[in-house]
Amino acid sequence: MYPTLIDLGFFELPSYGVLIATGVITALWTLKKRGDGAGMDGSRLVDFALWLVIWALLGAKILLVLVELPRYLSNPASLFGVLRAGGVFLGGFIAAVIAAVVLLKRYRLPALETFDVVVPSLALGQAIGRIGCLAAGCCWGASCNLPWAVTYTSEVATQRLGTPLHVPLHPFPVYAAIFNVFLYLGLAWLFSRRPPSGRIFAAYLMLYGIGRFLLEFTRGDAHRGFVFNGLLSTSQLISTILVGLGIGLWIWAGRRRAT
Repeated sequence: MYPTLIDLGFFELPSYGVLIATGVITALWTLKKRGDGAGMDGSRLVDFALWLVIWALLGAKILLVLVELPRYLSNPASLFGVLRAGGVFLGGFIAAVIAAVVLLKRYRLPALETFDVVVPSLALGQAIGRIGCLAAGCCWGASCNLPWAVTYTSEVATQRLGTPLHVPLHPFPVYAAIFNVFLYLGLAWLFSRRPPSGRIFAAYLMLYGIGRFLLEFTRGDAHRGFVFNGLLSTSQLISTILVGLGIGLWIWAGRRRAT
């Protein structure tokens, strides 16, 4: 793990930030290519998506604070650590969807077709961003003794994020990155098949929700928040809702084309 890519004393370049930026740029590039190929205005889609990125970053940090609000209220100084943390992706996703609903009219974009063209690139950007999690030492996994377990050693990571050191852990960021790569490939393939409008977005909701729910069992950072007396993590609860919404949208989109 390399939480700091460059440290000159007076200037520090975090690995997480570099990889998040790389993920965003890659996602926007593939979005433009896919949008232009589908007969949509790729440049307009990129402009639209940039606003979603801004709101996603804000939403991710807001949910990070909300899931552990008592901890931050008891120690307000710890809020400064939120600026260095990536946040909770699902919080960013919800904020981005809300922003999209508001901005679609401004950019004169069709809702379902726009979501369909955006989500494959979103999955690809997530895959790259998760490598940033691995480098930074955040979103660490639960203890395990598997051959592919990772062991964190950076004192910087434990000081900033509380990353456990010198113990073998599930490489959750690696699991999530691999999952998102396959999700991107599956969604890109589905997009090429030209299904009814909304079904690619529905597939993303269902597949990401199922994958994230299962992957949460390998997480070890307990501060991410839990509900129902610890039965589910906050992300698992939201993932369950996403799966339900995805199933409903998939059925509705099919019936909409048939009528």
